[in-house]
Amino acid sequence: MNKTYHKVLTIAGSDSSGGAGIQADLKTFSALGCYGMSVITALTAQNTKGVTGIHAVPASFAAEQMEAVLGDIGADAVKIGMLYSAELTEVVARGLLKHGIRKIVLDPVMVAQSGDKLLQNDAIEALKTHMIPLAAVVTPNLPEAEVLTGEKISGYEEIQDAARHISHHNCQSVLIKGGHSENDDSDDLLYLTQEERFVTLKEERIETRNNHGTGCTLSSAIASFLAKGHDIEAAVRRAKTYISGAIRTGAKYKMGHGHGPVHHFFEFWN
Repeated sequence: MNKTYHKVLTIAGSDSSGGAGIQADLKTFSALGCYGMSVITALTAQNTKGVTGIHAVPASFAAEQMEAVLGDIGADAVKIGMLYSAELTEVVARGLLKHGIRKIVLDPVMVAQSGDKLLQNDAIEALKTHMIPLAAVVTPNLPEAEVLTGEKISGYEEIQDAARHISHHNCQSVLIKGGHSENDDSDDLLYLTQEERFVTLKEERIETRNNHGTGCTLSSAIASFLAKGHDIEAAVRRAKTYISGAIRTGAKYKMGHGHGPVHHFFEFWN
């Protein structure tokens, strides 16, 4: 009998510097034992210092990429990253529905690490209407959660409220990442919608400028573990462990003149 791969598809933007976007996603899939595929939604001219240009892929061609991959190979899980426009968001949602994809991790990418905007204003409502309801896990950081809820978030109870608010869009779970908090720790909060249960994932904050692509990497790791058959809580826990190791090891390296990448292959490279 022929062996089969754990197949994971990333639908996201390209990062020319290799630290985030589909490049980070494909590295993560490979590091975690999955076969990675991609649908590119936008090209970016980008490095460790920032984004200097964005060229969106026509929505019809994004749909063509999805059909080519899902119509032939299929996917055990899908990670969604930069969607850029409302039109792209709606096209991607239709493709996922057509092919019955259920294990979807949505990273609502809005702003790059450098502060550069990666999502048009009209796409925010499309994200809430068309994409969040399809997701097994939605992974906003604190600024993204504020945009999705329209509320300022400062304390633990407000983070809980934000997770509940986002879950009202009918996703299975919400993971609010704590990397942007001012606390000494970098704790994430997972809300499991059907159980109405919170899970806190604790981790010591690692002081480093090499944090480019952390959100892409975490969401891709979650998708990888979902593809391998783990439930949502287990997939998120394992992904949290993986990103922490990637950040900790990557902190030892020097790359570029801004925010460098994490080390996706820290378990394999000397």
